[in-house]
Order: sequence, then structure tokens, then C-alpha cells
Amino acid sequence: MPLLIGLTGNIGTGKSTVARMLAELGAETIDADQVAHEVMRAGASAHAAIVATFGPEVLSSNGEIDRSRLGALVFADPAALARLEAIVHPATLEAVAARVAAAAADVVVIEAIKLIEAGMAAGYDSVWVTTCRPEQQIQRIMEGRGLSRAEAEQRVRAQPPQEKKIAHADVVIDTSGALEWTREQVQVAWERLGRGARSLEE
Repeated sequence: MPLLIGLTGNIGTGKSTVARMLAELGAETIDADQVAHEVMRAGASAHAAIVATFGPEVLSSNGEIDRSRLGALVFADPAALARLEAIVHPATLEAVAARVAAAAADVVVIEAIKLIEAGMAAGYDSVWVTTCRPEQQIQRIMEGRGLSRAEAEQRVRAQPPQEKKIAHADVVIDTSGALEWTREQVQVAWERLGRGARSLEE
């Protein structure tokens, strides 16, 4: 069984950047958000339940779920977001577990924005949390996703405070500085991991 790192952090805090750095160090990475998109595709496990819950208006012309339409619904309504998560999370957890079981690397990183809230973190060897200033989150979301400031702020507000995730962290990576500073933190944490309960060379 590989050593499992759960990597989380609120939207726009640099999770994917840290995941890429860990991959460069030799970890196998699993993007739970991407897995969630896969289980929502037509014919996949969560698709029919989402359409039944939110209606055919969330579908695009090719029968796939239009994530922009769905996002507009759920990010404006906490109850709707909770309903979506109740459908998507179990299917995602099952798919992630299958990928972990098939992994060949000594260290596997599971990147998931809802890692703690979905109960995934309990089974992992180490929980890493990314953090930065809220204004940086907003700017990164606007630039990376092409959203307006109002849309970006809405997504930030829809999530619990960063401090709630940090409270569960074994490692906190502050991405508010230069990229090289982030890389240095990742390198130090990786080396410490290697001196822990299991050697990375085992």
C-alpha cells in the first residue's frame, strides 16, 4: 500500500500547483475534482441522479451536464450544493479508491477540495493544506477560469473559511509568495515525510 497524502485547500489557493510539484518529486497524483467530472459524464454513475435532481436544463445539447449551468445553480444555493455533493461524493470516493489500489508509486497524492468535508482525510497518512490571501484567490479564479469578480467572490464565499481546513493539516503550504517559495516548502515537507514512519525509498 502506498503512502497516501491528502492535498486540499479552498478554491484558488494553489492545490494543483503543489500537486504538480509533488509529481515532479515522484508521487503519483489523483485529481479528485477531475474524477468527479468523470462520474458526472453521460452513462457514468452520477449522471442520471444529477439530471433527476436538478432537471434537464443542466444538460447541454450533447446530453452531457453543462457544468457552467450546474455551477450557477449550486453556488447560489447552499442546499442545492449539498444535494449535488451527496450525489457526487460517494461515486467519486469509490473511483478514487480504485485508482489508489491500482497505483504503482510509493507515494500517492489525492488532490481534493472537499477532502476533509467528504471524510476522505481520515484514511490518509498525511493531510496537506494550501492557503493564500483571499484577494489572491479571487484574482486566480478570475484569471484561471475567466470569471467575473462577482462570480469569483461567490465561489470563495460558498466555501468554509480556510482556517477550518488548516486546523486538520499535518502540513500547511503557503502559496501567497513567489512560486519558488512554494516549491521550497513542498521540498522540505517531502523530505520530512521521507524521514517519517515510512521511507520514500521503501
